[in-house]
Amino acid sequence: MDLELTGKTAVVTGASRGIGLAVAEALAAEGVRVVGAARTITPELDKVAAATVAADLGTAQGVTTVIDTALEELGGIDILVNNVGGGDPDQLTLAGFLDTTDDQWHHFLDVNLFSAIRATRAALPSLLDRRGIIINVSSINAHLPAVGPTGYSEAKAALTSLGKRLSEEFGPQGVRVNTVSPGPVGTRIWRDEHRIGAQLAAAQGISHEQLLEALPEQFGIASRRISEPDEVAALITFLASSKAANILGADVVIDGGVIKTV
Repeated sequence: MDLELTGKTAVVTGASRGIGLAVAEALAAEGVRVVGAARTITPELDKVAAATVAADLGTAQGVTTVIDTALEELGGIDILVNNVGGGDPDQLTLAGFLDTTDDQWHHFLDVNLFSAIRATRAALPSLLDRRGIIINVSSINAHLPAVGPTGYSEAKAALTSLGKRLSEEFGPQGVRVNTVSPGPVGTRIWRDEHRIGAQLAAAQGISHEQLLEALPEQFGIASRRISEPDEVAALITFLASSKAANILGADVVIDGGVIKTV
């Protein structure tokens, strides 16, 4: 299937690893010129990106730097993938609501919500001119607020709501906005021994390896496995293409069957 993406331009945030890198690779393979942004630029991202920007997307200045650089390098933006998210392990705890600090709330909101707000606001003039596409990478945690560190699910729920608002306002002007909500994905968040997967394992009194083996059952994953970054990237690439021209305002879940409600 020809996705008719050759010659398009894209900005992908959080592009150095995991889902973001997989998206950059998938778009580049379809002929898209990609500007990849992350705090740390990896050799893998350098290999596929037309340009890279090292910036902290949890800050207003970092987002401004990324979009300004992309406009200069690409001449305009057709696709914006707001993928950066999660949170720094050293800035979060698994404490309950009463023991969660304002700093943790601010960190989750800056990285998962305000990064998308700021990037979208800066890129919208070009996206409106080109009748472009915005894809926000949220999470099934937006639908399961009791799961994960306090503040993360709430920030993702706000991001999902933002996608609907943007779609309603800018869809009639030709900009398609959609949300992709993955369940557990085989990235550093779960597989790195210093990130949230390892913290959850320690909290449960089991090894990191035992947690990874138990994830499908714990989450009720019908497919009996977690998703992989390239599977999420394939979905995002399709949504960015003309083949998905009448899909807008959607929250597309890719979770192996975790969410059971209709």
